Amino acid sequence: MLDPVRLRVLVAVAAHGSVTAAARELHYSQPSVSHHLARLEAETGAKLVQRVGRGIRLTEAGLLLAERAAEILGRMESAEAELDSHIGLRAGRVRLVAFPSALGTFVPTAAVRLADDHPGLDLRLAEAEPPEALRMLRAGDVDVAVIFRYEETGPEDDGIRLTRLFDDPTCLVTPAGTADTGVEGVGAHARSRWIAGCDRCRSHLLDLCSQAGFEPRISFTTDDYVAVQAMVAAGLGVAVLPALALSAHHSPGIRVAELPGSARRVFAATYGEPPDPPATAALLTALTRSEPRAATGIAVIGPAPTSPGRTVKAFLARSAGKLDADFATDVAVAREGVDDETRSLWPDA
Repeated sequence: MLDPVRLRVLVAVAAHGSVTAAARELHYSQPSVSHHLARLEAETGAKLVQRVGRGIRLTEAGLLLAERAAEILGRMESAEAELDSHIGLRAGRVRLVAFPSALGTFVPTAAVRLADDHPGLDLRLAEAEPPEALRMLRAGDVDVAVIFRYEETGPEDDGIRLTRLFDDPTCLVTPAGTADTGVEGVGAHARSRWIAGCDRCRSHLLDLCSQAGFEPRISFTTDDYVAVQAMVAAGLGVAVLPALALSAHHSPGIRVAELPGSARRVFAATYGEPPDPPATAALLTALTRSEPRAATGIAVIGPAPTSPGRTVKAFLARSAGKLDADFATDVAVAREGVDDETRSLWPDA
Protein backbone atom coordinates (compact mmCIF):
# COMPACT_ATOMS: atom_id res chain seq x y z
CA MET A 1 0.00 0.00 0.00
CA LEU A 2 1.28 3.46 -0.89
CA ASP A 3 2.30 5.65 2.03
CA PRO A 4 0.38 8.97 2.05
CA VAL A 5 3.35 10.78 3.59
CA ARG A 6 5.59 9.73 0.70
CA LEU A 7 2.89 10.62 -1.81
CA ARG A 8 2.73 14.08 -0.27
CA VAL A 9 6.51 14.41 -0.70
CA LEU A 10 6.25 13.41 -4.37
CA VAL A 11 3.44 15.96 -4.94
CA ALA A 12 5.56 18.68 -3.31
CA VAL A 13 8.54 17.85 -5.54
CA ALA A 14 6.29 17.94 -8.62
CA ALA A 15 4.77 21.27 -7.57
CA HIS A 16 8.00 23.03 -6.58
CA GLY A 17 10.51 21.45 -8.96
CA SER A 18 13.28 20.50 -6.56
CA VAL A 19 14.10 18.59 -3.39
CA THR A 20 15.20 21.82 -1.69
CA ALA A 21 11.95 23.65 -2.42
CA ALA A 22 9.84 20.61 -1.45
CA ALA A 23 11.71 20.30 1.84
CA ARG A 24 11.12 23.97 2.58
CA GLU A 25 7.38 23.64 1.81
CA LEU A 26 6.95 20.53 3.97
CA HIS A 27 9.32 21.67 6.74
CA TYR A 28 11.44 18.55 6.20
CA SER A 29 15.18 18.23 5.83
CA GLN A 30 16.52 17.58 2.32
CA PRO A 31 17.84 14.10 3.28
CA SER A 32 14.37 13.24 4.61
CA VAL A 33 12.75 14.19 1.29
CA SER A 34 15.34 12.14 -0.64
CA HIS A 35 14.74 9.17 1.68
CA HIS A 36 10.97 9.28 1.14
CA LEU A 37 11.45 9.41 -2.65
CA ALA A 38 13.81 6.43 -2.53
CA ARG A 39 11.38 4.42 -0.38
CA LEU A 40 8.50 5.31 -2.71
CA GLU A 41 10.50 4.03 -5.69
CA ALA A 42 11.17 0.81 -3.79
CA GLU A 43 7.49 0.40 -2.92
CA THR A 44 6.27 1.00 -6.47
CA GLY A 45 9.10 -0.70 -8.33
CA ALA A 46 9.20 2.29 -10.70
CA LYS A 47 11.84 4.92 -11.43
CA LEU A 48 10.14 8.11 -10.29
CA VAL A 49 12.98 10.66 -10.30
CA GLN A 50 15.97 11.24 -12.55
CA ARG A 51 19.10 13.18 -11.67
CA VAL A 52 19.78 16.14 -13.97
CA GLY A 53 22.99 18.03 -13.21
CA ARG A 54 22.85 18.98 -9.56
CA GLY A 55 19.08 18.59 -9.38
CA ILE A 56 16.33 16.09 -10.21
CA ARG A 57 13.24 15.89 -12.39
CA LEU A 58 10.30 13.52 -12.34
CA THR A 59 10.16 10.74 -14.89
CA GLU A 60 7.01 10.04 -16.87
CA ALA A 61 6.04 7.48 -14.21
CA GLY A 62 6.77 10.04 -11.50
CA LEU A 63 4.58 12.66 -13.14
CA LEU A 64 1.74 10.17 -13.53
CA LEU A 65 1.92 9.10 -9.89
CA ALA A 66 2.22 12.72 -8.69
CA GLU A 67 -0.97 13.68 -10.54
CA ARG A 68 -2.90 10.75 -9.07
CA ALA A 69 -1.37 11.34 -5.63
CA ALA A 70 -2.68 14.92 -5.61
CA GLU A 71 -6.20 13.61 -6.22
CA ILE A 72 -5.81 10.91 -3.54
CA LEU A 73 -4.56 13.37 -0.93
CA GLY A 74 -7.34 15.80 -1.79
CA ARG A 75 -9.93 13.08 -1.30
CA MET A 76 -8.38 12.08 2.01
CA GLU A 77 -8.60 15.68 3.22
CA SER A 78 -12.22 15.82 2.07
CA ALA A 79 -12.98 12.65 4.05
CA GLU A 80 -11.40 14.17 7.15
CA ALA A 81 -13.46 17.34 6.72
CA GLU A 82 -16.68 15.34 6.32
CA LEU A 83 -15.94 13.41 9.49
CA ASP A 84 -15.26 16.67 11.29
CA SER A 85 -18.65 17.93 10.17
CA HIS A 86 -20.38 15.20 12.18
CA ILE A 87 -19.23 16.92 15.34
CA GLY A 88 -22.09 19.30 14.55
CA LEU A 89 -20.11 22.17 12.98
CA ARG A 90 -18.62 23.01 16.37
CA ALA A 91 -15.31 22.24 14.69
CA GLY A 92 -14.06 21.27 11.28
CA ARG A 93 -12.96 22.89 8.06
CA VAL A 94 -14.54 23.95 4.79
CA ARG A 95 -12.57 25.12 1.75
CA LEU A 96 -13.70 27.62 -0.85
CA VAL A 97 -12.10 28.75 -4.11
CA ALA A 98 -13.45 31.79 -5.98
CA PHE A 99 -12.55 34.08 -8.86
CA PRO A 100 -10.85 37.40 -7.94
CA SER A 101 -13.78 39.83 -8.16
CA ALA A 102 -15.93 37.48 -6.05
CA LEU A 103 -13.22 37.48 -3.37
CA GLY A 104 -13.18 41.27 -3.58
CA THR A 105 -16.93 41.72 -3.11
CA PHE A 106 -19.44 39.24 -1.69
CA VAL A 107 -17.26 36.33 -0.49
CA PRO A 108 -16.01 38.26 2.58
CA THR A 109 -19.64 38.96 3.49
CA ALA A 110 -20.40 35.25 3.21
CA ALA A 111 -17.34 34.46 5.34
CA VAL A 112 -18.57 36.77 8.09
CA ARG A 113 -22.05 35.19 7.98
CA LEU A 114 -20.53 31.72 8.22
CA ALA A 115 -18.34 32.74 11.16
CA ASP A 116 -21.34 34.28 12.96
CA ASP A 117 -23.47 31.16 12.47
CA HIS A 118 -20.69 28.59 13.07
CA PRO A 119 -17.80 30.20 14.99
CA GLY A 120 -15.92 26.89 15.32
CA LEU A 121 -15.81 26.26 11.58
CA ASP A 122 -12.48 26.96 9.87
CA LEU A 123 -13.01 28.55 6.43
CA ARG A 124 -10.05 28.42 4.05
CA LEU A 125 -10.03 30.54 0.88
CA ALA A 126 -8.19 30.26 -2.42
CA GLU A 127 -8.29 32.22 -5.66
CA ALA A 128 -8.68 30.76 -9.16
CA GLU A 129 -10.54 31.37 -12.39
CA PRO A 130 -13.41 28.92 -13.12
CA PRO A 131 -11.52 26.22 -15.12
CA GLU A 132 -8.81 25.87 -12.46
CA ALA A 133 -11.38 26.19 -9.65
CA LEU A 134 -13.37 23.28 -11.08
CA ARG A 135 -10.21 21.20 -11.44
CA MET A 136 -9.48 21.83 -7.75
CA LEU A 137 -13.06 20.87 -6.90
CA ARG A 138 -12.85 17.59 -8.82
CA ALA A 139 -9.48 16.78 -7.22
CA GLY A 140 -10.93 17.29 -3.74
CA ASP A 141 -8.70 20.29 -2.97
CA VAL A 142 -11.76 22.42 -2.14
CA ASP A 143 -15.37 21.80 -1.09
CA VAL A 144 -17.05 24.67 -2.96
CA ALA A 145 -16.00 26.61 -6.06
CA VAL A 146 -17.56 29.99 -6.86
CA ILE A 147 -17.53 30.25 -10.66
CA PHE A 148 -19.23 32.19 -13.44
CA ARG A 149 -20.69 31.12 -16.76
CA TYR A 150 -21.88 32.92 -19.87
CA GLU A 151 -24.66 31.75 -22.18
CA GLU A 152 -22.07 30.38 -24.62
CA THR A 153 -19.99 28.57 -21.96
CA GLY A 154 -19.93 24.82 -22.55
CA PRO A 155 -21.42 22.35 -20.06
CA GLU A 156 -19.45 21.48 -16.96
CA ASP A 157 -18.17 17.94 -16.31
CA ASP A 158 -20.39 15.20 -14.96
CA GLY A 159 -20.71 15.27 -11.20
CA ILE A 160 -20.53 19.08 -10.93
CA ARG A 161 -23.64 20.48 -9.22
CA LEU A 162 -24.38 24.19 -9.58
CA THR A 163 -26.26 26.43 -7.13
CA ARG A 164 -27.17 29.69 -8.84
CA LEU A 165 -26.28 32.76 -6.76
CA PHE A 166 -27.11 35.80 -8.95
CA ASP A 167 -26.63 37.41 -12.36
CA ASP A 168 -23.69 39.79 -12.78
CA PRO A 169 -24.21 42.49 -15.47
CA THR A 170 -21.53 42.91 -18.13
CA CYS A 171 -20.35 46.44 -18.89
CA LEU A 172 -18.54 48.22 -21.70
CA VAL A 173 -15.60 50.17 -20.27
CA THR A 174 -14.14 53.08 -22.25
CA PRO A 175 -11.99 56.13 -21.43
CA ALA A 176 -13.95 58.90 -19.71
CA GLY A 177 -13.49 61.31 -22.60
CA THR A 178 -14.80 58.95 -25.27
CA ALA A 179 -16.98 60.81 -27.78
CA ASP A 180 -20.53 59.60 -28.39
CA THR A 181 -20.60 58.03 -31.87
CA GLY A 182 -24.34 57.44 -31.91
CA VAL A 183 -23.71 53.67 -32.05
CA GLU A 184 -24.56 51.71 -28.92
CA GLY A 185 -22.62 48.84 -27.35
CA VAL A 186 -19.50 47.13 -28.60
CA GLY A 187 -20.37 47.95 -32.21
CA ALA A 188 -19.23 51.53 -31.57
CA HIS A 189 -15.68 50.24 -31.11
CA ALA A 190 -15.16 47.96 -34.09
CA ARG A 191 -11.95 49.85 -34.90
CA SER A 192 -10.74 50.25 -31.33
CA ARG A 193 -8.04 48.26 -29.62
CA TRP A 194 -9.41 45.85 -27.03
CA ILE A 195 -8.16 44.55 -23.69
CA ALA A 196 -9.21 40.94 -23.06
CA GLY A 197 -9.46 39.02 -19.79
CA CYS A 198 -9.43 35.38 -18.68
CA ASP A 199 -10.32 32.57 -21.08
CA ARG A 200 -14.07 32.63 -20.36
CA CYS A 201 -14.23 36.44 -20.49
CA ARG A 202 -12.20 36.51 -23.69
CA SER A 203 -14.57 34.00 -25.30
CA HIS A 204 -17.50 36.15 -24.24
CA LEU A 205 -15.88 39.25 -25.73
CA LEU A 206 -15.33 37.43 -29.03
CA ASP A 207 -18.96 36.31 -29.01
CA LEU A 208 -20.27 39.84 -28.33
CA CYS A 209 -18.13 41.32 -31.10
CA SER A 210 -19.14 38.56 -33.52
CA GLN A 211 -22.80 39.39 -32.86
CA ALA A 212 -21.96 43.03 -33.64
CA GLY A 213 -20.38 41.98 -36.95
CA PHE A 214 -16.65 42.38 -36.31
CA GLU A 215 -13.60 40.64 -34.88
CA PRO A 216 -11.94 42.64 -32.07
CA ARG A 217 -8.32 43.74 -32.37
CA ILE A 218 -7.02 42.49 -29.01
CA SER A 219 -3.86 44.35 -28.02
CA PHE A 220 -3.57 43.33 -24.37
CA THR A 221 -4.64 40.31 -22.33
CA THR A 222 -4.80 40.25 -18.54
CA ASP A 223 -7.15 38.80 -15.93
CA ASP A 224 -6.26 41.65 -13.51
CA TYR A 225 -9.32 43.90 -13.53
CA VAL A 226 -7.40 46.72 -11.84
CA ALA A 227 -4.85 46.67 -14.68
CA VAL A 228 -7.65 46.56 -17.28
CA GLN A 229 -9.26 49.69 -15.87
CA ALA A 230 -5.91 51.49 -15.64
CA MET A 231 -5.12 50.71 -19.28
CA VAL A 232 -8.56 51.85 -20.41
CA ALA A 233 -8.21 55.09 -18.43
CA ALA A 234 -4.81 55.63 -20.10
CA GLY A 235 -6.42 55.31 -23.55
CA LEU A 236 -4.72 52.02 -24.44
CA GLY A 237 -7.97 50.33 -25.43
CA VAL A 238 -11.52 49.49 -24.44
CA ALA A 239 -12.79 46.48 -22.54
CA VAL A 240 -15.77 44.51 -21.30
CA LEU A 241 -15.88 43.95 -17.54
CA PRO A 242 -18.46 42.45 -15.18
CA ALA A 243 -20.09 44.67 -12.59
CA LEU A 244 -18.45 42.75 -9.75
CA ALA A 245 -15.01 43.78 -11.02
CA LEU A 246 -16.17 47.42 -11.10
CA SER A 247 -17.55 47.13 -7.58
CA ALA A 248 -14.34 45.62 -6.24
CA HIS A 249 -12.32 48.43 -7.83
CA HIS A 250 -13.44 51.45 -9.82
CA SER A 251 -10.68 53.44 -11.47
CA PRO A 252 -10.92 57.19 -12.10
CA GLY A 253 -11.04 58.15 -15.77
CA ILE A 254 -13.30 55.42 -17.16
CA ARG A 255 -16.82 55.45 -18.57
CA VAL A 256 -19.07 52.45 -17.90
CA ALA A 257 -22.22 51.32 -19.70
CA GLU A 258 -24.18 48.15 -19.06
CA LEU A 259 -24.57 45.80 -22.02
CA PRO A 260 -28.19 44.56 -21.78
CA GLY A 261 -28.73 40.83 -22.15
CA SER A 262 -25.07 40.06 -21.61
CA ALA A 263 -24.92 39.21 -17.91
CA ARG A 264 -22.84 36.34 -16.64
CA ARG A 265 -24.31 33.97 -14.08
CA VAL A 266 -22.50 33.31 -10.81
CA PHE A 267 -22.75 29.85 -9.24
CA ALA A 268 -21.52 27.94 -6.24
CA ALA A 269 -20.31 24.56 -7.54
CA THR A 270 -20.01 21.35 -5.56
CA TYR A 271 -18.92 17.89 -6.66
CA GLY A 272 -20.49 14.50 -6.08
CA GLU A 273 -23.89 13.20 -5.14
CA PRO A 274 -26.08 15.01 -2.59
CA PRO A 275 -26.56 15.53 0.26
CA ASP A 276 -23.63 17.83 0.92
CA PRO A 277 -21.70 17.52 4.20
CA PRO A 278 -23.08 19.89 6.85
CA ALA A 279 -20.09 22.26 6.63
CA THR A 280 -20.45 22.53 2.85
CA ALA A 281 -24.18 23.09 3.16
CA ALA A 282 -23.58 25.85 5.72
CA LEU A 283 -21.15 27.58 3.35
CA LEU A 284 -23.65 27.35 0.48
CA THR A 285 -26.30 28.94 2.69
CA ALA A 286 -23.94 31.80 3.58
CA LEU A 287 -23.13 32.38 -0.10
CA THR A 288 -26.77 32.43 -1.19
CA ARG A 289 -27.49 35.05 1.49
CA SER A 290 -24.65 37.32 0.39
CA GLU A 291 -25.65 38.64 -3.04
CA PRO A 292 -23.75 41.91 -3.56
CA ARG A 293 -25.98 45.00 -3.69
CA ALA A 294 -23.53 46.68 -6.09
CA ALA A 295 -23.89 44.02 -8.75
CA THR A 296 -27.00 45.69 -10.14
CA GLY A 297 -28.02 49.14 -11.30
CA ILE A 298 -24.91 49.93 -13.35
CA ALA A 299 -25.42 53.20 -15.23
CA VAL A 300 -23.40 55.16 -17.77
CA ILE A 301 -20.99 57.22 -15.73
CA GLY A 302 -17.93 59.42 -15.90
CA PRO A 303 -14.92 59.28 -13.57
CA ALA A 304 -15.60 57.78 -10.16
CA PRO A 305 -13.45 57.35 -7.06
CA THR A 306 -12.06 54.00 -6.00
CA SER A 307 -14.43 52.78 -3.31
CA PRO A 308 -16.06 49.66 -1.83
CA GLY A 309 -19.21 48.09 -3.21
CA ARG A 310 -21.92 50.10 -1.45
CA THR A 311 -20.24 53.43 -2.17
CA VAL A 312 -19.78 52.48 -5.82
CA LYS A 313 -23.47 51.74 -6.12
CA ALA A 314 -24.32 55.03 -4.45
CA PHE A 315 -22.17 56.93 -6.89
CA LEU A 316 -23.55 55.06 -9.88
CA ALA A 317 -27.11 55.69 -8.73
CA ARG A 318 -26.36 59.39 -8.07
CA SER A 319 -24.86 59.79 -11.55
CA ALA A 320 -28.07 58.39 -13.03
CA GLY A 321 -30.22 60.73 -10.92
CA LYS A 322 -31.55 57.87 -8.79
CA LEU A 323 -29.91 58.31 -5.41
CA ASP A 324 -31.70 56.31 -2.73
CA ALA A 325 -31.88 57.64 0.78
CA ASP A 326 -30.22 54.41 1.91
CA PHE A 327 -26.99 55.43 0.21
CA ALA A 328 -26.86 59.13 1.13
CA THR A 329 -24.62 58.39 4.09
CA ASP A 330 -22.29 56.36 1.88
CA VAL A 331 -21.90 59.32 -0.47
CA ALA A 332 -21.10 61.68 2.39
CA VAL A 333 -18.49 59.31 3.79
CA ALA A 334 -16.92 58.74 0.40
CA ARG A 335 -16.74 62.51 -0.30
CA GLU A 336 -14.65 62.99 2.83
CA GLY A 337 -12.07 60.46 1.59
CA VAL A 338 -11.29 61.91 -1.86
CA ASP A 339 -9.23 64.83 -3.10
CA ASP A 340 -10.69 68.18 -4.23
CA GLU A 341 -10.37 67.39 -7.94
CA THR A 342 -12.27 64.12 -7.63
CA ARG A 343 -14.84 65.68 -5.25
CA SER A 344 -15.60 68.32 -7.86
CA LEU A 345 -16.90 65.58 -10.16
CA TRP A 346 -19.66 64.71 -7.71
CA PRO A 347 -22.99 66.54 -7.71
CA ASP A 348 -23.85 68.09 -4.37
CA ALA A 349 -25.50 65.54 -2.10
